[in-house]
Amino acid sequence: MAAIAAAATAFTTLHLSKTSFILPRRHFGTVITSSLSTTTAEFKITFAPPKPKPQLQKSDSTNPPGIDSGDQLLIPWILRDENGNISLQKMPPQRFLKAMAHESTQKKKKRDDKTPANKAKAAMQYVEPKYSKAARRFYNERFREPPQRLAKVLATAGVASRRSSEELIFQGKVTVNGSVCNTPQTRVDPARDIIYVNGSRLAKKLPPKVYLALNKPKGYICSAGEEETKSVFSLFDDFMKGWDKRNPGIPKPRLFTVGRLDVATTGLIIVTNDGEFANKVSHPSSNLSKEYIATINGAVTKRNLLAISEGTFVEGVKCIPDSVELLPQQPDISRPRLRIVVHEGRNHEVRELVKNAGLQIHALKRIRIGGFRLPSDLALGKHIELTPANMRALGLEELKKSKSK
Repeated sequence: MAAIAAAATAFTTLHLSKTSFILPRRHFGTVITSSLSTTTAEFKITFAPPKPKPQLQKSDSTNPPGIDSGDQLLIPWILRDENGNISLQKMPPQRFLKAMAHESTQKKKKRDDKTPANKAKAAMQYVEPKYSKAARRFYNERFREPPQRLAKVLATAGVASRRSSEELIFQGKVTVNGSVCNTPQTRVDPARDIIYVNGSRLAKKLPPKVYLALNKPKGYICSAGEEETKSVFSLFDDFMKGWDKRNPGIPKPRLFTVGRLDVATTGLIIVTNDGEFANKVSHPSSNLSKEYIATINGAVTKRNLLAISEGTFVEGVKCIPDSVELLPQQPDISRPRLRIVVHEGRNHEVRELVKNAGLQIHALKRIRIGGFRLPSDLALGKHIELTPANMRALGLEELKKSKSK
């Protein structure tokens, strides 16, 4: 029992102390001592040393001349002298160092892409097409205009009228792809076929469709054949002079009127270069109503209105107006006025209706065609370009649908 008590007392006074000598890296030594009355116990705790790092094996081969051996890896310069002998060198040659120093002192010139040479090089580079072949084929098959008759192409290009173009073809003055063509019905495509008229090449691009509304004044005819009489086309001189500026590289259109108004009649008339549209609007089968204001000399009675509404024969066809109305008297106009709406579109139809009723026309003015009405602020002799809404009112939308079918 005495020995057990002595051991317990020794452990209560236990203390730790580090070794006084230096150990290698990651090698820790701890000495545990105890002071007993009779004996002293020491405990040593050690850890295993780290694994040694693998060392590179030194090559037995001798180093090249001029290169020192060491821990750093050096890449030698391989030089060839004037005699063709190859040697190894630790430093780069002097001529290379001088060239590098000279290059670093020079100012870098900015590349100018706007010079003519650079522009030419850029133009020669391949540019991918905007649309794929399939998209272009789809457009050509469904939306591109098919080949047209030769006489129509010449008239659309502004060479001459349809009849004059046919005369040029019959006279042998038109060639298509190097051969004389004497048939006005020949189908051609100006974009692909080479067409010459009197030795002059016809432009590949046809002028775009033009639609104009003119407030025709009195004393002008609707044709350009007679030089002694004023033509409505002389009112478009400023429009044609500024065409090249507005549309560079595109030929001027050949304009003609949609239907006709006689010399004494004023008001609305459509001018275009679209022959199909002109035929649709002017032909009686289109059933487009046309509204006129007729100023009458003398008094107008109910019997006169009844006679006009019953109609009359014009060019062997019975023409009956859609409506006849006597307009209210205005303080600034002393003569009575009639509003007459027709849809046949026969030559001098309104004048014949009024004449058949025993009345005399003082002035006649057309103010509406279909759903398009002459603007009230459009002065005599002036014109405006028709908007898409105006064209729909004139029946152009139906014309496009019939083309697509």
